[in-house]
Amino acid sequence: MNVLIVYTHPNHKSLSYAFLQKVIAASTGNHAIKELKVLDLYQENFNPVLVFNETKKRRDMHQDPALEQYRQQILWADKIVFIYPIWWGRPPAMLLGYFDQLFAANFAYKAKGKYLSDGLLKGKKAVCISTMKGPSHYPLFLLHNAHKALMKKAVLNFVGIKKVKFFEFGSMELPNGKHQQKLNKVYQFFLTMKN
Repeated sequence: MNVLIVYTHPNHKSLSYAFLQKVIAASTGNHAIKELKVLDLYQENFNPVLVFNETKKRRDMHQDPALEQYRQQILWADKIVFIYPIWWGRPPAMLLGYFDQLFAANFAYKAKGKYLSDGLLKGKKAVCISTMKGPSHYPLFLLHNAHKALMKKAVLNFVGIKKVKFFEFGSMELPNGKHQQKLNKVYQFFLTMKN
């Protein structure tokens, strides 16, 4: 299988970066993974800002030449891994800007009637690895599972990616946050992951 990692954190000394390194190391040792590509949105200087005007129409976003390389990465991937922190109960604006631009109509989905859509990325799978300062149960009980609902239902399921695995790690800024245990959990998952 082909695996695309979309990494979204501005600091390469962060815990998110440590998770990225574990995923890369484990994937390299997994014979089910044919090829691995990493897209570091901050390092890439990805521009998350949407621009629509007289010359740049939203209806044409699916064929914007500036985004072609990113569209090809998505088409190439069998599994897309998103690694990011949870800020304000949701992924960073950089990652949301990536979705805004790449998951465009006529590339990632097609309108079906007035309110429905047909996801065009069917058959692909996703893994979301996220870290947060608050406790693990915070998004579930206080935010009504907003993060998972956003990622799974509002974004990934909408474009046809139905199988989504979550690693949502809380209390990550505590000295006893069990960082190594959580890093090893992710490592073992990717070492034995099948398509």
